[in-house]
Amino acid sequence: MPRAGLDAAVVTAAAADLADELGLPALSMSVVAERLGVKAPSLYKHVAGLDDLVDRVGALAATEIATAVGRATQGRSGSDALTHAADAFRSYVRQHAGRYAATVGPRDTAADAPTATALRDALDPFSAVLRGYHLPEADHVHALRALRSILHGFTTLETGGGFQLGTDVDQSFTWLVALLDTGLRSTGSTPRDESAR
Repeated sequence: MPRAGLDAAVVTAAAADLADELGLPALSMSVVAERLGVKAPSLYKHVAGLDDLVDRVGALAATEIATAVGRATQGRSGSDALTHAADAFRSYVRQHAGRYAATVGPRDTAADAPTATALRDALDPFSAVLRGYHLPEADHVHALRALRSILHGFTTLETGGGFQLGTDVDQSFTWLVALLDTGLRSTGSTPRDESAR
């Protein structure tokens, strides 16, 4: 009989916290069970196994990212929206590097798969930011992929201790976002004064 109060959401939340604390590679069913005060086999009443659990953590992280970026960019446009989106994303990854790592990697890509759906939804606030640059429709997916790749690359290098040069990392991030803004404005039709609002 399942332990009272234990369900898939509780197991996923515990796994996400452990991923942040220990790193995603250290996550195991036994570690999660120990955190929850149960035996590992009892977790299989709520999740199908470690792969399923990691997918659920990835879906949780994607949903949290969408919420954080959406809140940060609400009512903003142009470079102001881009800056707030980038800052919110970076802040999330710095605080939750373990659970964020679960958003990357092989998974079920079926249209109705929970993690795939959550990951697509996490792109919505970034798409909204890009719409403010009035890009040609044919360039929108390219811009979205570029934005995601650049922010992912910077934040994962940062959280992994990859920046060893003496220059301030915050300044580098500000410089990077300004570079993105310049590139997006040159590709789209957003006037400089509109993007600065």
